[in-house]
Amino acid sequence: MARLTPAEARARADAGAVLVDVREPEEWATGHAPGAVLAPLSALTAGQPLPRTAQGHPVVAICRSGKRSREAAALLTARGTDVVDVVGGMRAWAQAGLPVVTESCTTPSDPA
Repeated sequence: MARLTPAEARARADAGAVLVDVREPEEWATGHAPGAVLAPLSALTAGQPLPRTAQGHPVVAICRSGKRSREAAALLTARGTDVVDVVGGMRAWAQAGLPVVTESCTTPSDPA
């Protein structure tokens, strides 16, 4: 199973893959990648399908640190989805200076 850096993940999303954030809704609200769709790992493990916008497309899974996205990638691969995950998750995404969308606006994130 392939793992991508945040820059590689963004390039793949720009090329047509769907960025799927597998964190919980309250984590999503604190900031997520632009264009990402929410599909919590808890919902996926309970058998829920990917959001319609991700079905039939290559998927890039992302979470906070990379652990849940790796689990989601394994689960989705077993379901026949073309999926990779992001090493380091949203933490690495933000540290790379990539944009983060919050509830109120889109801003480049500040490295912690």
